[in-house]
Amino acid sequence: MVHNGIEYGMMQAYAEGFALLKARDDFGLDLAEIAETWRHGSVVRSWLLDLTANFLAEDQGLANIEPFVADSGEGRWTAIEAIEQGIPTPVMSTALMMRFASQGQQDYTAKLLAMMRKGFGGHALKQRDQ
Repeated sequence: MVHNGIEYGMMQAYAEGFALLKARDDFGLDLAEIAETWRHGSVVRSWLLDLTANFLAEDQGLANIEPFVADSGEGRWTAIEAIEQGIPTPVMSTALMMRFASQGQQDYTAKLLAMMRKGFGGHALKQRDQ
């Protein structure tokens, strides 16, 4: 199961890195080409990157994909084991938490944070259409 915890962390790092690149519209970056370059000339080479390069070559926008990442339990086991042993595993644990966030488990938290910001600083709220 530790293998799966490492996998969670690697997947999260790739996803965050490509998200940063995608956000720079002004550079006109070809994410598929970047992934392909990394596959053959970088220390971040891996099968996960091979898979990523393949699907980015087909669809860089991922417009038809819902932003929901399931967890099958291995990441939870890894996090629990780390806690029980007192071993810090911040990358694996954060990757697991990001999966929960993608499943809507952070929605209420975000709503409360928005309300607190409004309360102390008068910050605007983004509200759903009624």
